[in-house]
Amino acid sequence: MSKLDKVDVAMLRLLQQDGRIANAKLAVELSLSETPCWRRLKRLEEENYIEGYQANLNRRKLGFGVMVFVQLTCIKHDVETTRAFESIIQNCDNVLSCHNTSGESDFLLQVVAKDLDDYSHFVETVLRQLPGVSVISSNISLRELKSSSKLPINHI
Repeated sequence: MSKLDKVDVAMLRLLQQDGRIANAKLAVELSLSETPCWRRLKRLEEENYIEGYQANLNRRKLGFGVMVFVQLTCIKHDVETTRAFESIIQNCDNVLSCHNTSGESDFLLQVVAKDLDDYSHFVETVLRQLPGVSVISSNISLRELKSSSKLPINHI
C-alpha cells in the first residue's frame, strides 16, 4: 500500500462527509483535474482505505426504536463452536456490530430491535441458541448522545 499524502487525507475527509460527492465536485474541492482525482479515488478503493459506500439510515424512522449493547460470555472456545457462533452472528441482520473483547465478557454486540418485545424474541430465538454462550448481559440504550462511523483522520 502506498502512503497517504495530504490530498488523499483531504479526499477521505470529504468522502466521509458526503459519500455521494460527484468526481467533478471532489476534484474542484481538492484543486485537481477530474482524471487525477478519479485515479486517486480508485487507488484508495483498491488499497482498501475505502471499503465501500452506504447510506446512513435513520433507525427510528424505520421502526427500530431499541438499541442494545449485549455482552456475551462463552464457556466453549473450541474451533468448531467458534466458527458456528461467528457464522450465526455474521448472518444476523439485527446485529450491527460484534467485537471479540478482553475483560469479563468475550463478545460485545450492538443490536437493534423494533421494541422490547422484538428484542425479547431476539434473545429467545437467537442469543440463547448461540453455541458456547453461557452468560448474556443486555444494556439497553436509554438515549443516544452520539453515533458516527467517521474516523478522526485529521491527525494523519
